[in-house]
Amino acid sequence: MHQHPHPPVDTGLTTALDHVFKVGVGGPVGSGKTALIEALVPILLERGHGVGVITNDIYTQEDADHVRRTLDGVLDPARIMGVETGSCPHTAVRDDPSMNLAAGAELVERFVDIDTLLYESGGDNLTLTFSPLLADVYVFVLDTGEGDKMPRKRGPGITDSDLLVINKIDIAPYVRADLEVMARDADRVREGRPVILTDALRGTGLPEVADFITSRRRACSPSA
Repeated sequence: MHQHPHPPVDTGLTTALDHVFKVGVGGPVGSGKTALIEALVPILLERGHGVGVITNDIYTQEDADHVRRTLDGVLDPARIMGVETGSCPHTAVRDDPSMNLAAGAELVERFVDIDTLLYESGGDNLTLTFSPLLADVYVFVLDTGEGDKMPRKRGPGITDSDLLVINKIDIAPYVRADLEVMARDADRVREGRPVILTDALRGTGLPEVADFITSRRRACSPSA
């Protein structure tokens, strides 16, 4: 008899989130995923999105607490939840997303106007992907500090994500990363899938990322 590697996901959790557009944001530790989300939330709110944020850490609420502090006065802190995965975050967003689905369902029950959920999860390599049960689209974040060789390393996060963000373009000159090379190689290995270069702290490229989220949400829900 075939054995499932993980318990089946409660279909009630997915049904509770049927009307919510779910965006996964992943990438290596330190690439700027949290900073990207913190910078995107005010833009999405201005564009009429009802936003909730869920972060993933192994043992702490550190990322969720950081988002709450940064967005103090911008987003109700109760709309930001932290999931303590207890194991590699890859498992909690890719293999068995039950914990994250449950957190999303709880948020949506408490705040019925939420129509856009941002799920953040880190990882130590390029294999991070999101279960299609958890994310309608997923964004993979690299940064120039990792070197301009990174797009050539491929991996499903780089090649298969719906959007690749190359972040921290402001530090490229200081780490001898060639942005033109990174963009060219990313375009080549992604075979036409979108790539956006950003500086999350100064806002460069963020409207384009917000445009991507808004357009994909509209495509998933024409009435949105």
